[in-house]
Amino acid sequence: MSAATNRRGFLLAGGALAATGLGTPAQAAMGPNDKFDLLVRNANVLDPSQKLSGKRDIGIRYGVIEAMESGIAPERANRVLDAAGKLVTPGLIDLHAHTYPYGSSIGIPADELVAHQCTTTVVSAGDAGASAFALVRRAMAAQSRTRLYAFVHIANIGLSAFPVAELFNINFAQTDAAARTLAENADIAIGIKVRMSQNVIARHGLEPLQRALRACEIAGTGGKVMCHIGGVESVELMSQILDALRPGDILTHCFSGAPNDAGQFTNIVQGGKLLPAAHAAKKRGVMFDIGHGGGSFDFTVAEASMAEGVPPDTLSSDIHVYSGNSPGLPYVTNVMGKFMALGLTLEQVVTMATATPGRIINRLPKHGTLQVGAPGDVTVLDVVNGPVEFVDTRSNKRQGKAFLKPVNTVIGGIAYGQPYAAPFSAR
Repeated sequence: MSAATNRRGFLLAGGALAATGLGTPAQAAMGPNDKFDLLVRNANVLDPSQKLSGKRDIGIRYGVIEAMESGIAPERANRVLDAAGKLVTPGLIDLHAHTYPYGSSIGIPADELVAHQCTTTVVSAGDAGASAFALVRRAMAAQSRTRLYAFVHIANIGLSAFPVAELFNINFAQTDAAARTLAENADIAIGIKVRMSQNVIARHGLEPLQRALRACEIAGTGGKVMCHIGGVESVELMSQILDALRPGDILTHCFSGAPNDAGQFTNIVQGGKLLPAAHAAKKRGVMFDIGHGGGSFDFTVAEASMAEGVPPDTLSSDIHVYSGNSPGLPYVTNVMGKFMALGLTLEQVVTMATATPGRIINRLPKHGTLQVGAPGDVTVLDVVNGPVEFVDTRSNKRQGKAFLKPVNTVIGGIAYGQPYAAPFSAR
C-alpha cells in the first residue's frame, strides 16, 4: 500500500472519528466536591431534541453539558449566569453564512455575529475553494471562538473574485482538487458548495453540480453538496437540479424568488404550485435550507411551498456584508421570527436552527441539543410579544406577533461577556 493511500486512510479515519465523537477524550466523573465551570440558572429551557420545555438549571463542566436539573445550588458552580425570564435554547447553528473576511469582499468574522444572532456555530458556505481552504483552517477556524465549519467551493477560487462570477469559466471547477481538500479536512469540511444561478454559471447547465457531486463521491467522506439556486437558466434546469440531488444534500435559498438573467422566475414554485421535482426531492431526503441573504428569500414562494406540505428543514442567514445591510436583516433570529409569522411554532423554528443543522454537520456528539454530554453551547433570548413587521428580499411584508431578541451566548461553557471565566479561555 502506498504512502499516499495510507495517509488518505488516516485522514478519513480521523474525520470519521470526529464525526462520530469517538475521538473525543472521556470526561472525568464529577465528584461531590467538584464544581461546574458555569451554571445557567432559572432558565426557561426549550430543547426540542428532548421534547423539553420548562424551567431548568444547566450545569456546564469542561466545555460540555454536565447536568440539567430543576434546581442546582449556585454554590455548586464557579460562575453563575442568571437567565430568569429568558428563553434558553441549544446554541443556535447557522448552516449558511459567509464568515471568510480575509479571502473575499463579503465575509464577516463569525464572532462579530454573536451579538446579533446568538450563534454558537456557523458554516462558511463555500467562501473558499481548494486554492485557499488552508486559510479557512489556519486563520478562521483556529482563531474563532464561534465553532466554525465549512463547505469547500467546487471552484478552486471560491468567492474570492466576488462580485465577478466564479464559474463563467468552468475550468475553475476542479473536481479532483475539491475532493482532495474535502478529504484532507474532513473534521471541518462538510461537503462541496456549488452556485447554480445563471448569473454565476452562465450556460454550463448541470455540469457544475455534476462536478460537485463527483467531488463528494471521490473524497469518500460522506460529504454533502450544498446547492445554491435562485434565477437558474430555465425551469427545466431547475427540475434537473432537484432530480440530481441526493438524500442529505442541501438545497439552499430553497424559497428564493430571484429571477434569471432574462427576468424569468425559474425557481421551485411555478404558477403558484410547487414543481413535482421539488416534491420528489423533499420526499427523497434532500434538505431544504433557507439561506435568506439579501436577495434569496420570498414570502410568496415559502407560503406556496408550505401550503403543499413542504416546509424548510433549516433556517440559515446567508449573512455577509451586503445582506447584513439589507432591509430584510437576515440574522438567524430574525429568520426564525419570519417563519413564526408564517405559522411555524417556536419549537419548530428552534429545531430548524439547532438539532437539524447539528445532525447535518455531524461532527460533535449531540450537537444542537442540551442533552447531557452535548457541547456546552447555550443561546439566551428574549421572546418579545407584540406586533412586528417582517420584510423579505423582494419587499413583501408580513405581520408577526413576536420576535426573538438576542441576549447572551455561551460557547463551550464560556459566556460572551459576564460572567467572565478566570483565567479566560476561549475553549
